[in-house]
Amino acid sequence: MPVSAPVDGFRLAYGRQGAGEAVVLLHGWPGDRADWREVLACLGEPVDVVAPDLRGFGESDKHLEEDDRAYSLGAQVASVVGLIEELGLGRPVIGGYDVGSRVAQGIARERPDLVGALVLAPPLPGVGERVLGERAQKEFWYQAFHRTGLPERIIDGRPDAVRAYLEHFWSHWSGPSFSLDGSELDRLTSLYGDPGAFVASIGWYRAGAGTVATSLGERPPPAQERIPAPTTVLWPEHDPLFPREWGDRIEEFFSRVTVHALPGAGHFSPLEAAGRWAEEILAARADSVWSSRAVR
Repeated sequence: MPVSAPVDGFRLAYGRQGAGEAVVLLHGWPGDRADWREVLACLGEPVDVVAPDLRGFGESDKHLEEDDRAYSLGAQVASVVGLIEELGLGRPVIGGYDVGSRVAQGIARERPDLVGALVLAPPLPGVGERVLGERAQKEFWYQAFHRTGLPERIIDGRPDAVRAYLEHFWSHWSGPSFSLDGSELDRLTSLYGDPGAFVASIGWYRAGAGTVATSLGERPPPAQERIPAPTTVLWPEHDPLFPREWGDRIEEFFSRVTVHALPGAGHFSPLEAAGRWAEEILAARADSVWSSRAVR
């Protein structure tokens, strides 16, 4: 498995397939780059697709001696930017959901010159104080739990506990017609179950990058500071974390954005609606290439 050059001492493991215009796909928690396996199958060979494990996930580096800032949004952005530049991907379409969505948006804000277009699923900005509502708090309890010392004591390094914990989220967050295969849950358990691996995966939340920690402080930027990349949002019908009504302020944060519903899909939309993801990625890639050539 190829790995990137280190950024701040962290190397990213990544998969790569196809040839042509570049696409970068960023996974979520509790998953890894294989979250995109069905999308990759639908995309086929017409694009050059790179799917990394983010810092602290999968086969990428995990440095537990580092403080939580090593897994912050800025740190994750730095690693993916380093990979894009190292591989000479130009201005790829960047797709992301869950943690990967936040990282993709961070890249588009910090390095708009490296982004041809975005294809995203929640989380998206604009949630605000709704994250404090009773319904939301019943769902987002895990983010506060991850910032305590309990995960080290009762989950980390205990494969049975890790498996049960991951299974809860993969079952509860998915749509009614999706069920994660047991062998795939075993594979994820093998990645998250080693001592230190689970704690590394939740460094994102400990760094204050989760939805609860960020939503209250979000403010719509001036129009000239909105994310400039053309953006397609795919909003699942059955995501218990992010109800569709939370998408009512997206245009305050993006210059050019289109929102599409994903009927029947839950939170793990790259696996639950892979064909639609592939369709929108290819459309975004085509539009991005046309636009970049038109301005030369």
